Amino acid sequence: MENNPSSSRTDRKTIERNRRNQMKALYTKLNSLVPHRTPMEATSLPDQLDEAANYIKRLQTNLEKMKERKDSLMGIEKPPSNTGMSGGRTMEGFRSPQIEVREIGSALEVVLITGLDFQFMFNETIRLLHEEGAEIVSASFSVVHDTVFHTIHSKVGDSDQVGNGAARISERLKKFVHDDSAF
Repeated sequence: MENNPSSSRTDRKTIERNRRNQMKALYTKLNSLVPHRTPMEATSLPDQLDEAANYIKRLQTNLEKMKERKDSLMGIEKPPSNTGMSGGRTMEGFRSPQIEVREIGSALEVVLITGLDFQFMFNETIRLLHEEGAEIVSASFSVVHDTVFHTIHSKVGDSDQVGNGAARISERLKKFVHDDSAF
């Protein structure tokens, strides 16, 4: 085959034609994924690529705005990126601990929301519940970015002391969280 130059030239032409057809199919697929503001009568390929690139940039900007909105709704504070703490640690994702205590009959549900730097609060919350005589039924946590959501389900002692015990536990937990988060 190497001895026949016309065969080699034909092979190169075929390869190039296949490459162009594949690129055309990919451009068409990309163009079909981009919403068009104007009807696509005779838009040139560079214009189609510019439109696709601009669309992707708009999507990225919208995604960043939505992430910021989500963070603000979740209460995550994000100071400017060049602000930092000593030792090179930044304050990004810093979150003051929050606690919510719900009394459900003789059960107590404790939801503790902390940043990654406040993991010890979960242990202290469990310890405090034990001190108050509450029986831990279940405890779980989940991490979303740099926020930790702890959920503790416990059973409070005798039914005649449930209301007082739950109120006392709730006050102690809230005092503990707010006093400890004051640095």
